[in-house]
Amino acid sequence: MNPVLAELHDKARAVLDPVHYDFFAGGVGDEVVLAENEAAFRRRALLPRVLRGNETPQDFPVLISPTAFHKLAHPDGELATARAAGTTTLVSSMASTVPIAEVVAAAGGPVWFQLYVQPDPAVTEALVRRAERAGCSALVVTADSPVFGRHRRDLAHGFHDLPAGLAAENMRDLTGPGLRTIEMSPAVSWGHLDRLREMTALPLWVKGVLHPADAVLAVEHGVAGIVVSNHGGRQLDLVPAALDALPAVADAVAGRVPVVLDGGVRGGGDIAVALALGASAVGIGRPVLWGLAADGEQGVRRVLDVLHDEFLHVLTLCGGELSRDMVVARC
Repeated sequence: MNPVLAELHDKARAVLDPVHYDFFAGGVGDEVVLAENEAAFRRRALLPRVLRGNETPQDFPVLISPTAFHKLAHPDGELATARAAGTTTLVSSMASTVPIAEVVAAAGGPVWFQLYVQPDPAVTEALVRRAERAGCSALVVTADSPVFGRHRRDLAHGFHDLPAGLAAENMRDLTGPGLRTIEMSPAVSWGHLDRLREMTALPLWVKGVLHPADAVLAVEHGVAGIVVSNHGGRQLDLVPAALDALPAVADAVAGRVPVVLDGGVRGGGDIAVALALGASAVGIGRPVLWGLAADGEQGVRRVLDVLHDEFLHVLTLCGGELSRDMVVARC
């Protein structure tokens, strides 16, 4: 992990309620894939090209991944994250502790809305309309959650509900007055995605794709992009690291839509490795939470600035270009 991110993580752990730290940091089962998401980057090295004569592009191929309940990390919650994002795309969680309209108003760049398709179609449509009215520029449908993952840390703490005064605000007053719970359903199918495409003009991304055959189906069903993700190691502990699944998905998509890698990115070098293996961009999740808990808006901005600087430095040292043949296994 980048030393600045490690410092922010340690500060966050010191200031967070241990129950809330474990909610953010923990994963499913024995947390094998949680560790593998980071370890997969350590198993790879980059072979730089030299004398390429390339000016290093200044693009920062990063999105802020959707993570829930930011007010557990800082009183300003998702507002601080949105303000810190600057021009970086923020994917705001359906389980945000700030309503999506307020998140969009606070952001300086694009905001996408992460959506779990709900068993009640009217609730799903109400969420889509709320995202549209707020000014979101895309929907990101999380597809890897037919049921909630079983997080042993949360079970040990008995952590099931938000503290008094906090709620998943996007679930308030949807089809009537009151606060609804977020529901998962194994009945969600590609047909639901098709109905979403008919329902809204917003571009649809699918998050949680690991199998290349599902990537092909996603393209056939008209998605705008794919997020290769294992939910940060929070759903099934038997899946591969997201980075290990990336090349086959990128090959299956064959450039027809962008592919984002989500999971385990802890430094600018990790961003470079993911792009070399076929990603168009990466998502940053837990490091944003550590910055938020450690120092609010300034902490999140520091995370993004450090990653940006380190990524451009690595890219320059690699000759200003990244490709699959530059990635090798470490002995």
